[in-house]
Amino acid sequence: MTRFGYTLMTEQSGPRELVGYAVDAERSGFDFAVSSDHYSPWLTEQGHAPYAWTVLGAVAQATERLELMTYVTCPTIRYEPAVVAQKAATLQLLSEGRFTLGLGSGENLNEHVVGEGWPMVGVRQDMLEEAIHIIRELHTGELVTWQGEYFRVDSARVWDCPDGGVPIGVAVSGEKSYERFGPLADHVIAVQPDGELVKGFLDSRRSAARDGSAEGTSAAGPARAIGQIPISWDPDADRAKERAHEQFRWFGGGWAVNADLPTPAGFAAASQFVTPDDVADSIPCGPDLDAVVEAVSAYWEAGFTDIALVQVGDEGQQRFLDEAAEPLLEKLRAAAP
Repeated sequence: MTRFGYTLMTEQSGPRELVGYAVDAERSGFDFAVSSDHYSPWLTEQGHAPYAWTVLGAVAQATERLELMTYVTCPTIRYEPAVVAQKAATLQLLSEGRFTLGLGSGENLNEHVVGEGWPMVGVRQDMLEEAIHIIRELHTGELVTWQGEYFRVDSARVWDCPDGGVPIGVAVSGEKSYERFGPLADHVIAVQPDGELVKGFLDSRRSAARDGSAEGTSAAGPARAIGQIPISWDPDADRAKERAHEQFRWFGGGWAVNADLPTPAGFAAASQFVTPDDVADSIPCGPDLDAVVEAVSAYWEAGFTDIALVQVGDEGQQRFLDEAAEPLLEKLRAAAP
């Protein structure tokens, strides 16, 4: 059964607002909530970037059944993997088992702030793989000392650790990444409805489980494929398009561009010729819920089991949750497998 989630978009809302939105998302019937983990918004018009882990801790206490996930955390530059292991374990305990740690190789926008530079993509992938191994080791609750190519861990232990550790999802974008991370992850994360990517990840994971090389909390069990799609719902179609262009015109740059730009000014320059019509071609805008269902259907047709919606912009967020979320979820669940 396809599950539908709500995105806590830290780039467009303040921390108190995000916690309130999560409560209302649970009330509206969303199955889970994912949170971005940014130090900076993509565009200055978005205007926010609270600390995702503090927000998620508050959400864990303010909700009861909503599953939670980072979408995604980079455990290599701004955060050391030993620190990520500790805070993921704490959040899993606070949420009573509702948390999944979503990991990725990061974006220059967020990682450059600590002054350690921005490695080439191959190095970033190497660092991510090593970080996953460290996090897994620490989630055993045992004393860990690690001397790797990129990280050192000196006599560390996560003292408050949930039984079985924390499920890990990894963001992948192509054949090389899903073959590499399939054996290491419990779940796959992607932002494009690419059926080959989902199939490749699942095949890689099953193969690793058969030969005994798979890691994870459920290496032989079912994996989830978790996607995300932006929408701009509003009773006024023109305002929906205008808001999508103002807040999300960076979206069309693609991962290869978005991962390497360092500042909101860079994203503004890269998207200066993107028009509102260009944005509306890739993001459903306006009051038509059937158009949203049609856009989302590409994900379940590609094999995604979990699909998180991003309602663009803080303006109108509460109205979306109050007026559109429940009927939209009814339509999505009626149409989805």
